[in-house]
Amino acid sequence: MTHVDPVCGMPVAEKKAIQLERGDRRLWFCSEFCKQEFLKHPLAYEVAVPAHGPESVDWPGRRVAYFSMEVALANDIPTYAGGLGVLAGDTLRSCADLAVPVVAVSLVHRRGYFKQEIRDDRQFEHDAPWAPEGRLTAVSPQATVEIEGRSVSVRGWRYDISGSTGYTVPVLLLDTDVSDNPPEDRRITDQLYGGDDRVRLMQEVVLGVGGVRLLQALGCTGLETFHLNEGHAALAPLELLRSVPQADGWEFASVRNRTVFTTHTPVAAGHDRFDSALVSQVLGDFVGRDVLGMLGGADRLNMTHLALNLSHYVNGVALRHREVSSEMFPEYEIHQVTNGIHARTWTSATFMALFDRHIPGWRSDPMMLRNAIALPPADVWDAHERAKDALVEQVTHRTGRRLRRDVLTLGFARRATAYKRATLVLSDLAALRAIAREHPLQFVFAGKAHPKDESGKEGIRSILRAARELGDDVPVVYLAEYDLDLALTLVSGVDVWLNTPLRPQEASGTSGMKAALNGVPSLSVLDGWWREGCVEGATGWAIGAASSDSAVDTSRADALDLYRKLEQIVAPQFYRDRDGWARIMRQAIGVNASFFNTHRMVRQYMAHAYSRGVER
Repeated sequence: MTHVDPVCGMPVAEKKAIQLERGDRRLWFCSEFCKQEFLKHPLAYEVAVPAHGPESVDWPGRRVAYFSMEVALANDIPTYAGGLGVLAGDTLRSCADLAVPVVAVSLVHRRGYFKQEIRDDRQFEHDAPWAPEGRLTAVSPQATVEIEGRSVSVRGWRYDISGSTGYTVPVLLLDTDVSDNPPEDRRITDQLYGGDDRVRLMQEVVLGVGGVRLLQALGCTGLETFHLNEGHAALAPLELLRSVPQADGWEFASVRNRTVFTTHTPVAAGHDRFDSALVSQVLGDFVGRDVLGMLGGADRLNMTHLALNLSHYVNGVALRHREVSSEMFPEYEIHQVTNGIHARTWTSATFMALFDRHIPGWRSDPMMLRNAIALPPADVWDAHERAKDALVEQVTHRTGRRLRRDVLTLGFARRATAYKRATLVLSDLAALRAIAREHPLQFVFAGKAHPKDESGKEGIRSILRAARELGDDVPVVYLAEYDLDLALTLVSGVDVWLNTPLRPQEASGTSGMKAALNGVPSLSVLDGWWREGCVEGATGWAIGAASSDSAVDTSRADALDLYRKLEQIVAPQFYRDRDGWARIMRQAIGVNASFFNTHRMVRQYMAHAYSRGVER
């Protein structure tokens, strides 16, 4: 890694630099002269570093407010459940790298999502408590929202995401655990996706209404765009509408011109709906029943429709998802911004070192990864083998089972729910054994099922039963407590990334993008992002046809094609054509990782969605 000498301004390689610890910072000098010169006149050469106190954020200068019910900030801050939150975190990291004047709003979730324990073929859930007081900065003042006729105080905690150039994106995590609130209200923001519809609606009041009011209290007067990451925050534009003086009528156009809505799923469970009686109980006469009914539905409040009706720009998260969303909501114009991942975050240490040597500039401009096509094949394979070693060690540590480094290893890790079809590859154990006799195979699974998702839990049990039946013929392991750290180990350590959703229910998916960044090709159903990322035999392989008829269960046909590809194409190439395999690895990086990243994604939002621009 290269640093800049604070005295002479020349670049200096870290390995050759003279280092100096100064408080909680480290400085690098090209020579003893520069170090001594700095010590003589530190104020003259001091490098500006963003402060981290409450006064360091330019609240009035923020132009975009990004609302998300979940956001993945760090492995020890359990404020996310899965892909939606991980995407939000990656988006904000790229905003920080690109100096986009964003402020993010989410909830604190003091009890987290849940810790997963796998025992006796069953998933058990435990609270994942954490203390924001020890990790975040308290902000003042507070805000107040009305819930069921009561005034509920909302405070904020700030987490700063620092970009590659030192620019900071603040994340506000809203919290109702305030001494002024009665005990029940103090627990509103406790658990992500916990409780019943009443609790969920109260959380969405805190997120949308409380978020807008706290931003206003902090002096965020320059906000031009409110970006709703899924419909949970749809009450935010409703609060904007309510707060505008109505002397000359409702300001529907004004609010709509400031709101952007990203929808993330064709699955019905992903679109919150609340009974009108519950809405009246929780919201009261927030904007009037006639206005709320007109915008969100008379019988049930549909948060997706509320967001659609109050947004000037609506987008799906992949090309195919735009098509599916347009079929679901034909009266609305749906655009497309395909998801991505934050390249620096999801590159394993071994590939990071490889890219640093051969592709300088990739960290700040992931598009540079297109040059991975020219990486030395031996170096690519060496980086992958070391990443695979890390996975093998992790599996042994967690399960006591020792996988083989020289065996073709397939990974499947994502939210455990029925439409993801995690068990598709295990649907014919005899066929799998037959393939493995010629070409040895082993599988690594991971993922959490929502505590109320019994079909998702049954999927986990099915995998564990199949693992016992297959025994050593085809080793199968299931790793509990899937989190950010384990995800990076998995996507970089397996040889092939497997994804088998039921079409067209995979809106995007990002785990395969993370795998591609680490040279791991996908074997995947043509849905979500893979419709755009699959170059057959070059970046990976497709399973089944591109049919999108959701009324047809294609599981049997998909399983047959999966076994055929695995037996006739994927496994033979892995074992017999190492040069060809290394070429596919380089193409996965050069073609897919260079495009499917959040730097490109954020730039698209800036160009097409944010109505008045985001110039600093």
